[in-house]
Amino acid sequence: MSSFVIGVAGGSGSGKSTVTEHILDSVGANNVAVLIQDNYYKDLAALTPEQRRKVNFDHPDAFDWELLLRHLDDLVHGLPINMPIYDFTRDTRSENTTLVLPSPVIVIEGLFSLLDPNLLKYMSLRIFVDTADDIRFIRRLQRDITERGRTTESVIKQYLESVRPMHRQFIEPTKRNAHIIIPHGANKAALEMIVARVRSAINEDELSVTTFFEEI
Repeated sequence: MSSFVIGVAGGSGSGKSTVTEHILDSVGANNVAVLIQDNYYKDLAALTPEQRRKVNFDHPDAFDWELLLRHLDDLVHGLPINMPIYDFTRDTRSENTTLVLPSPVIVIEGLFSLLDPNLLKYMSLRIFVDTADDIRFIRRLQRDITERGRTTESVIKQYLESVRPMHRQFIEPTKRNAHIIIPHGANKAALEMIVARVRSAINEDELSVTTFFEEI
């Protein structure tokens, strides 16, 4: 089968998940397979909790790129995959996995979705969600406290020591790899334009991004 592969990148708290959810809601969950890069952190079960806390989770080396690429290739070639589930409360992979079936549209969502050249080769559309630093920090703070059981002090410390410098070094430069940069987070006009093109690709079975840009 042929698939329309979309990369959705941006800093922590930028609104990547909102873009992905809008595509799912608008195109139909049965038409979309989603790979969440956060689930592809390397399994640190062999390390002690103290050693895990020293790992820089905001650096590209923290991810299992080989597994992510293999899973994407399987989906593109019509094979189902078992996506890992990462437990952020323990910094290890869960014993459970999520079954992801091949679909006409594949979304790869993550901080570094537009970083790896091998990943970019699969993508028909590359999106960078660009949101102000202060908004992203507030969203991350709220998420890490409510969903990951972290303290305000630990979130601020991590942001200053790794999140902000890694964003500037690795994530911000991937804007140049994007076909579309969505300013101010997931704004409605940009989302509607993206969804219209994805729907067209599914209906026409014509998966060229070139036509997309000729139309806009």
